[in-house]
Amino acid sequence: MTHNGTESSPLDRVTWPVSTKRLTLRRVSMTDESAMWTYRQLAEVSQWGSWRPADQADWRTILQSRLRDILVIELDGEIIGDLMVRVEDAWGQREVADGARSMQAELGWTVNPSMGGQGFATEAVREALRLCFEELHLYRVVAEAFAANVPSRRLAERVGMRCELHGVRDSLHRDLGWIDGIGYALLADEWRDQRESAPA
Repeated sequence: MTHNGTESSPLDRVTWPVSTKRLTLRRVSMTDESAMWTYRQLAEVSQWGSWRPADQADWRTILQSRLRDILVIELDGEIIGDLMVRVEDAWGQREVADGARSMQAELGWTVNPSMGGQGFATEAVREALRLCFEELHLYRVVAEAFAANVPSRRLAERVGMRCELHGVRDSLHRDLGWIDGIGYALLADEWRDQRESAPA
């Protein structure tokens, strides 16, 4: 099975939508493009992202190329943000490479700034981690950011991800030049331990 005519994805194995206490997560479609553009066009959103859409037509092209890996975050039926869940191969030596196939995911997150400060991003990312470990049975989840992107760093730490990489001026920012990058990760057994030790 494929999603929106794109190549098949591990996310196809999940029964969508999924719900948290306040939010609904579902696969993106091109019909979501305009609603997402309302926040994706904002400079404060693109400041730390991998790309800054030149205009809505450029955003449409970007979204079309990323349908396989994107989820939208809805609150009461309105899109308030999106998540990237890109399942990929972990590294493995040739003799065991098959065991590393599709065992890791890279997460990314964006929430409309007008909805900030209410815990929506934390709630959505926690659910993405649950999907990765419980439904997709992944071994490891990673997230990368510019080290100066303090809100993303705090979010990664809030959901229990461990900082395991700090690169010195290894990331080229469109406005700031070469600045530090940072990488977070969480293993399936770490996630299970956190769930078991969390207060009821």
